[in-house]
Amino acid sequence: MRTVVVTGSASGIGRATKELLESRGDRVVGVDIHDADVVVDLTTEEGRADLATRVGELTGGRIDAVVANAGLATPTPQTVAVNFFGAVATLEVLRPLLVGSDAPRAVATASMASFLPADDELVGLCLARDEAAALQRVKQLLEVDQGNLVYSSTKAALCRWLRRTAPTPEWAGAGIPLNAIGPGVVETPMTADLTATEEQRQGLLSMVPMPLNGFMGPDVPARLLAWLVSEENTHLCGQVVFVDGGSDTVIRGDATW
Repeated sequence: MRTVVVTGSASGIGRATKELLESRGDRVVGVDIHDADVVVDLTTEEGRADLATRVGELTGGRIDAVVANAGLATPTPQTVAVNFFGAVATLEVLRPLLVGSDAPRAVATASMASFLPADDELVGLCLARDEAAALQRVKQLLEVDQGNLVYSSTKAALCRWLRRTAPTPEWAGAGIPLNAIGPGVVETPMTADLTATEEQRQGLLSMVPMPLNGFMGPDVPARLLAWLVSEENTHLCGQVVFVDGGSDTVIRGDATW
């Protein structure tokens, strides 16, 4: 039996991943701001520190995998705090608990939005690990009505951090595959306000084309996350695997990067 930590486990992709892994016999430690084994706020430094302490206490200091899935999609400073700084902190504070596993794995939930227009300054501040300045930059973007860049910027920064980090001695050198998924539009409580009417759905599809089967349920990315943290995944390193119904190929064409 493998022990897997899943953040954002109370709803959406996180909940679907937790239920899938448990149905396969894994032990899952769910993390969320409510209705979870570990209730913490990953937008705060205190919550991130508590995450490591409480997961360590529940697992005896040893886990097999981490799914850093918790996230927000609102044009707010909290989205930056959890999508980038919370996700990175999750992976970093729990990495020492992976060392004792025979098959340690780690994965983050990014988004196909990672290749949509972003704010270079916000991305740079995230990568510089300057959280205070990054949160202030969000306020500046909101003042000039560019809040639409916040979410994509957090996901772009997360993907770039992952690409830089995955091949390092602390991860690849320690035998830990570190990767991410890039979902298209997933029908979850987080996207309910964007997909409530047919007009909204068509408008969203015009921005996020998904020619293969359209919008997806949370079970679809959950299955990919489950494979990425499985023992079968031995050599993927720093990859963002897009499960997006074709958005990547439609928008970027034959250019892989």
